[in-house]
Amino acid sequence: MNVFLLDLAFCKGHVEDLDDSFKESRKDDIWLVDFYAPWCGHCKKLEPIWNEVGLEMKSIGSPVKVGKMDATSYSSIASEFGVRGYPTIKLLKGDLAYNYRGPRTKDDIIEFAHRVSGALIRPLPSQQMFEHMQKRHRVFFVYIGGESPLKEKYIDAASELIVYTYFFSASEEVVPAYVTLKEMPAVLVFKDETYFVYDEYEDGDLSSWINRERFQNYLTMDGFLLYELGDTGKLLAIAVIDEKNTSVEHTRLKSIIQEVARDYRDQFHRDFQFGHMDGNDYINTLLMDELKLPTVVVLNTSNQQYFLLDRQIKNAEDMVQFINNILDGTVHAQGGDSILQRLKRIVFDAKSTVVSIFRSSPLMGCFLFGLPLGVISIMCYGICTADADGGYIEERYEVSKSEPDGPEPEGESQEPPQPRGAALPAPQEAKDVLEKKKD
Repeated sequence: MNVFLLDLAFCKGHVEDLDDSFKESRKDDIWLVDFYAPWCGHCKKLEPIWNEVGLEMKSIGSPVKVGKMDATSYSSIASEFGVRGYPTIKLLKGDLAYNYRGPRTKDDIIEFAHRVSGALIRPLPSQQMFEHMQKRHRVFFVYIGGESPLKEKYIDAASELIVYTYFFSASEEVVPAYVTLKEMPAVLVFKDETYFVYDEYEDGDLSSWINRERFQNYLTMDGFLLYELGDTGKLLAIAVIDEKNTSVEHTRLKSIIQEVARDYRDQFHRDFQFGHMDGNDYINTLLMDELKLPTVVVLNTSNQQYFLLDRQIKNAEDMVQFINNILDGTVHAQGGDSILQRLKRIVFDAKSTVVSIFRSSPLMGCFLFGLPLGVISIMCYGICTADADGGYIEERYEVSKSEPDGPEPEGESQEPPQPRGAALPAPQEAKDVLEKKKD
């Protein structure tokens, strides 16, 4: 236990706690900063990873300094750097601030720091260096040629997208012999053990093309990666499987998607991204549907539409036919971003939130939802009973108003009350009594 605490303190020693003086002192160095909030759960999960990042950067002699700042205590500085949520990781280099949007792992964060802190476009002076870069990076871009308008566009694209990938420049003599260029200058992407050449006529804007091609053609996908792939504008063909299930059906669908991604790369790489996802929880939330495993789903992230299988996929040819039918519009698209779908999403998210709260903590769920409902019920009961009592009083008041308040007006007679058991005298008997009095 003591050794663990000592290691933890040693790691923390390489991460500087920053205050308001950082605003002026930072310009002399390159800083990798974690803007956090003390109450943020994600920030607490990042803290041990961030300490490891600080230790690693110090041990390799990196010029990048690692720090952290409580964005709630120094909110003005955090706002100046455009901090909108927690945690936010930024590399500050002179007057420039680069956002980190990758996975929150030590290796990915350090890779980001190395990439962004170095030269925007790195030269490749020899074939040996070129081959070394191919072994080190899964995806990277190269500009080949001299000064040109294309190079200016390449520099602009690199300044925007350096947070995602590497950019190099080289002469034609350095490029491997298997690369064939029809014209110079040129921009190439190297990935998946091959290369693709940028064609302005077919691919459009250079920055958009780089943003689309910065991923490998086949990926193991998760929720974070799906979010990143949404910026590419490509359709995502995903085999949704259970990786723990070794049955033929699960492994077959994954193999078919891999085969299509490899063998039909030239045909589909401009429009499709391929991969597989373990489990259907995230996809079910995304589609607001329950998918049975294994299956294939094609997502259109630009308009939130999706396509489900309308046939049995036995081989790669069946999958290619399904993709072609999507492209020619013969497969029905589901979902979308219409008003009805947005309302459906609101209801679905609310329902999911309530269910997750009750599953994780039933007592908390009863407290959060039972207490307000109880208060509302009491208020409604009080209002209803108040209305009922008011109506009774008002009715009594109306009846009392109908009774006379004073003596009856003249000309109207009222029979005097008769004692109980006495009978009124007959008219003839009253006349005889009167005559006797006269005698």
